[in-house]
Amino acid sequence: MPANALIDTGAILALLDRTDRWHDSCVDAFHQLRLPLLTSEAVLTELFHLVGDTRSEMEAAWQFVRSGALVFRTIEHAELQHVHGLMSRYWDRPMDFADGTLVYLAKREFLSVILTVDHADFATYRIEGKRQFRVLPANHP
Repeated sequence: MPANALIDTGAILALLDRTDRWHDSCVDAFHQLRLPLLTSEAVLTELFHLVGDTRSEMEAAWQFVRSGALVFRTIEHAELQHVHGLMSRYWDRPMDFADGTLVYLAKREFLSVILTVDHADFATYRIEGKRQFRVLPANHP
């Protein structure tokens, strides 16, 4: 099934952590979206780096990743130049690699909705330099 929205690291962490200030907003937005949500391997790398230091936190992340709620698209070596171009264009933010992969995937996969807690960044980023993201959750905690 094709994805109709992207998901970023911070939103996944908020979904997993009931004490996160974004948890309720992200859960509400998550339930409004059709699954699966698209993400990148770079987001997974960030997720498992930031998820926490306990085995239960790591296992909860694995359970979510393997639940079918997410799908992953690979960025091939030849496509990395596009991510590099995005990171260079948004140097003043600065755009990290995971965000660059999501903005590139938005273009490649024709998506414009993203579940993220990084509202300021994704409100600034443009898909193909033109189209704005629809950033969820709409409510800021």
